[in-house]
Amino acid sequence: MISKGQIKLISSLQQKKYRIKEGLFIAEGPKVIGELLNQGLELHSHFHLHPSPDDTSQQEISEALLQKISCLKKANTSLATFKIPTPPPLVSAGLTLVVDALRDPGNLGTIIRLCDWFGVTQLVCSRDTVDCYNPKVVQASMGSIARVCIHYLEIDHYLQQSKLPIYTAIMDGENVYETTLASDAILIVGNEANGVSQKIKALSTDLIAIPQYGKVHATESLNVATATAILLSEFARTTGR
Repeated sequence: MISKGQIKLISSLQQKKYRIKEGLFIAEGPKVIGELLNQGLELHSHFHLHPSPDDTSQQEISEALLQKISCLKKANTSLATFKIPTPPPLVSAGLTLVVDALRDPGNLGTIIRLCDWFGVTQLVCSRDTVDCYNPKVVQASMGSIARVCIHYLEIDHYLQQSKLPIYTAIMDGENVYETTLASDAILIVGNEANGVSQKIKALSTDLIAIPQYGKVHATESLNVATATAILLSEFARTTGR
């Protein structure tokens, strides 16, 4: 059974400062936990309502206690903690996605999943972007967080050191469907409310946009995750990656 110390530790991991201190994060549900285990992430603890007799890593937990430590409104059947992996060094081959000051956990989790779907193995986040090991981000990524290397950097310094073309998505940029896209490149998407900062725009080689085809132009913008999906699809289609 789960101890009081374990309850205290897991509850603390809902906050970023304790995730950093302990080097651990939370995942919930058999699908997400299974994906992380299959990718070789190091398991720290694993609690299940109905533990398998063949899996000695699983500890039994009551429904009431599972709900107490869960980050979800309604707890799933299992919860696990994993050690936060150290990302490998960045490489300059392929497409790297950069997010500037993204704040919504659901958006970041979806974007991580999109990277996985479109074969983008590197995601660079500004330091003020929501923590990728926030439980809501982990759940929204549906296990893809184990297959995408995520780095938190001062992105202006990162861009200044790169020799790759830098495509930044803005509302009034060039039509992405009429832009020649490079296979080895950096794509930047911005904050939900304010888009990409002026400092980052100034470092870009190309400012691109998704054209609006509706006759009544009442919609101000696309959701950042939706826009990212369209842009990644166009990069994949035109560059063959």
